[in-house]
Amino acid sequence: MKKLLIPYKWRLIIILWVAYFLNQGDRQIFNVVIPLIKADLHISDVEIGLVATIFTLIYGILVPVAGFVGDLVSKKKIIFFSLLVFSLGTLLTGLSNGVILLVIFRSIATGGGEAFYYPAATSLIAQFHKKTRAMAMSIHQTSVYIGTIASGFIAGYIGENYGWHMAFLSFGIIGVIWAFIVLFGVKNAPAPKEEKDRLDTPSLKEIIVTIFQKKTVYFLSMAFGCMCFVNIGYLTWMPTFLHEKFQLSLSASGLHSTLYHFIFAFLGVMLGAKISDKLASKRKQIRMEIAFFGLLLGAPFIFWMGITDSKEACYAAMALFGLFRGIYDSNLFAALFDVIEPRFRASSTGIMLAFAFIIGALAPVVLGWIKTIAGLDTGISFLSIFYLMGAI
Repeated sequence: MKKLLIPYKWRLIIILWVAYFLNQGDRQIFNVVIPLIKADLHISDVEIGLVATIFTLIYGILVPVAGFVGDLVSKKKIIFFSLLVFSLGTLLTGLSNGVILLVIFRSIATGGGEAFYYPAATSLIAQFHKKTRAMAMSIHQTSVYIGTIASGFIAGYIGENYGWHMAFLSFGIIGVIWAFIVLFGVKNAPAPKEEKDRLDTPSLKEIIVTIFQKKTVYFLSMAFGCMCFVNIGYLTWMPTFLHEKFQLSLSASGLHSTLYHFIFAFLGVMLGAKISDKLASKRKQIRMEIAFFGLLLGAPFIFWMGITDSKEACYAAMALFGLFRGIYDSNLFAALFDVIEPRFRASSTGIMLAFAFIIGALAPVVLGWIKTIAGLDTGISFLSIFYLMGAI
């Protein structure tokens, strides 16, 4: 019987899939246990939204730095230190006893650590995957969905039974362990022979000038910013929305706020990747067109989530929103990499993420403010406007 050997390029996806699972899982823990943190530390809706907003701002400010660094130094080392730092930040968040420590450990340490993961990881994947690029990136992207679903339920369960502190401690410890698996299991990609002469280390000026000459980067960044505003607002406040409107437990609200949405997003991302990989050689603009339809068709279901008084209808709206969100996700960075040469990919990813997350950073505190004056129903429906803006 022959021993099954998995090619390294797919082993890389497995290792990074778990790393990104933890990246997204650590992010969702906070959102699920918001009611427990508020009650324990006596924090208002606006204050808790501010912690999430600062987290996203730190991420947005540092991610272009991460992109530039990712094009200059070892991507393997960046991924290792990113995972180590954000996992330690998550662990220490579990020891917080007030808003200031939440900002230091959650917003700054965890947000800053997470910022360095994605540009380096996607660039490394692109180097190992040529013809299978969209599929490889889509598989990597599914860890966002599964990580958010699983961590939402697990964090809610741990929070209800053992306290919100333990939820952060548990995920933090696992992340630290996996960081060392990344260190010993990932390797940097050698430059292809035909590109070796061109893949010399670019200067910072060359990186900036080259990227900002591409109009596609501007359009993709603006659309992604609108999508991120919706996504961050949704993930931050949807568990609380279900908990308060439909009287679900924390573990149930953490599960249902992500389960239907991300199952259908998984289907959407795989469908979008399959279509785009098949048609990309025949129709250059196909990736942009798929992203456009994902945003346009997702908007009505975001509006529906907020206005419906039926729990089942809300779940259906979350699922269909997820389907079109996944279709959009499937071509997000593959479209960018079609117009950016390999040595600038981490930098371009960082710039696009920075623009998007700085815009998206406003969502938690804006929805916290809307919640106090008009209710979270209005706030959730309000998010649909940004999907329409992104499509346009």
